[in-house]
Amino acid sequence: MSLGLENIRIKEWYVPQFGPTKFRVFMGLLFLPYTGMVLSFTVIGSMMAEEIHWIRVLAILVIYFLALGIGAHALDAIGRGGIKPWGTILSNGQLWFLAISSIMMAYIIGMYYMVLYSPLLWAIAIPEGFFLLAYNLEWFKGRFHTDFWFSVSWGGLPVLAGYIIQTNQISVGVLLVALSMMFLSLVEIKASRPYKEMKRQSGGDKHLEEKGGLQYLEAILKSISIGVILLGVGLLCWRVFE
Repeated sequence: MSLGLENIRIKEWYVPQFGPTKFRVFMGLLFLPYTGMVLSFTVIGSMMAEEIHWIRVLAILVIYFLALGIGAHALDAIGRGGIKPWGTILSNGQLWFLAISSIMMAYIIGMYYMVLYSPLLWAIAIPEGFFLLAYNLEWFKGRFHTDFWFSVSWGGLPVLAGYIIQTNQISVGVLLVALSMMFLSLVEIKASRPYKEMKRQSGGDKHLEEKGGLQYLEAILKSISIGVILLGVGLLCWRVFE
């Protein structure tokens, strides 16, 4: 017998297997390994600056955690086409509150740095805001809900944001690094889409999951997320202890 969708999702490898159901759903909604990838992209961009302003490293981490980790994922959890990926454990009202409040806080912090230190950051903040809404709410008939725009918004742009908040500049080198992170994000989303669909179709049946190659896709997702996070942490340690 198939389990409810939320009961399937809270058994995911990135969801804590302890605590009340609502807590587990909220933690799952954050997609911490994938959010960790995006946060690592901002660190990678920041570490490319000649001079590091460490409070700005923290600021860009907080901005993206609020905007993506909470805001974008809350919008995604509201669901479209009758599909609510995390079920109804969190109400639409709660999800809208999480989305609006976290996105507003992210932009308030961002505006402080854009006004006082890094006006070029507007060139990232405006498209990121657009993609956050157009991708997760599938505006324009889902035209921007594609793997390519995912890789741009949550792969390339965070790298540029991390560098720009430090320097208020752009460079060929950071553009190439941003492009490489786009391709890593593309690998992640290409594996994630069939993984989620197979997980949904299996209904929590372990035999069907093994037969469908779900473990193979899960290994790809774990490897890419852990690899990117370690790269970010490694560069951070390098700059701290150089």
